[in-house]
Amino acid sequence: MSLKCAWINSGGIFDCSEKLKQQTRLEKKMNSLTFWDDKENAQRVVNELSECRNIIVPFHKLETQVNDIKALAELLEEDPENSELQDDADHSLESVDCQLQKLELISFLGGEFDKNNAIVSLHPGSGGTESCDWANMLCRMYLRWVEQKGFKAQIVDRQSGDVAGIKSATIFVTGEFAYGFLKAEKGVHRLVRISPFDSNKRRHTSFAAVEISPELDEGTKIDIDERDLKIDTFRSSGAGGQHVNTTDSAIRITHLPSGIVVACQAERSQHKNRATAMKVLRSKLYEKQLASFEEQKENIAGPKEENTWGSQIRSYVLHPYQMVKDLRTEVETSDTNAVLDGKIDLFIEEFLKTDFEEGK
Repeated sequence: MSLKCAWINSGGIFDCSEKLKQQTRLEKKMNSLTFWDDKENAQRVVNELSECRNIIVPFHKLETQVNDIKALAELLEEDPENSELQDDADHSLESVDCQLQKLELISFLGGEFDKNNAIVSLHPGSGGTESCDWANMLCRMYLRWVEQKGFKAQIVDRQSGDVAGIKSATIFVTGEFAYGFLKAEKGVHRLVRISPFDSNKRRHTSFAAVEISPELDEGTKIDIDERDLKIDTFRSSGAGGQHVNTTDSAIRITHLPSGIVVACQAERSQHKNRATAMKVLRSKLYEKQLASFEEQKENIAGPKEENTWGSQIRSYVLHPYQMVKDLRTEVETSDTNAVLDGKIDLFIEEFLKTDFEEGK
């Protein structure tokens, strides 16, 4: 108890003084009578203030808990044999430690769009039915993760495979820092297993690509010329029954200069589907521009020893042994069932820590 309390008394790893100063400056800006004259800049200030509060408010709550633990420690010094007080202190320490880890993780999410909602796109690699089934397994994994996080997910487009699985899927994930967390999943995912579609029970290797884009704020400038768009309508696919859509309300938009194709069939209204599809297109164009910018920087700076952009990031081996390993951070686990059921935070958190350290 005394060692842990000494660690807490040292002040921990956070110093909120700068965040408090920043919050004061931002609040002063918001009190200006002309604040909303420049809506784009005003929205940026609001977002920055929200990010400050996301650190300051939990930190102050944590401070209160630490003070309570100090009081418990003093009581225990007077009555060291009091098991009830000891249990309360141990429980409080565990709670503080857990919250401190969460707060530390949020501190790594300082990217421009980390706080935004996310758009997850899944595409099977070569391999036909095997890869389509693997993409579907990943889709389920992310939906389960979203549920466990308390976020919300909406499948805005899903194209079924010819035999099983999916040819593609697009998921809107709504929740604070959804993009910040999920950006760790961007890349190619590899599966090794005994194929359920192979009568000879041979081992197969399948690949699927995961694309992660932030939902962009209205103030983010992405120029799209309507003349560059090819817009098609089609009938939404569904499970049938009385709610099946009998009109061509689904929208497919092709951005001709880039070749990017997006679709939405989640809504019954063609207008709503088009609006959602345009959101997805804007986000994908942003990601493409960002990738192009990173490529230009690499060309100027010279080739790196390792470049993981768009390459394999994680292996899921189900046979001949059980192992999921992230190739960027070396984090691994033999609990493959838990991972495929959405428990992927160990990979996400280690990636964010590593990325933060490397970016210092």
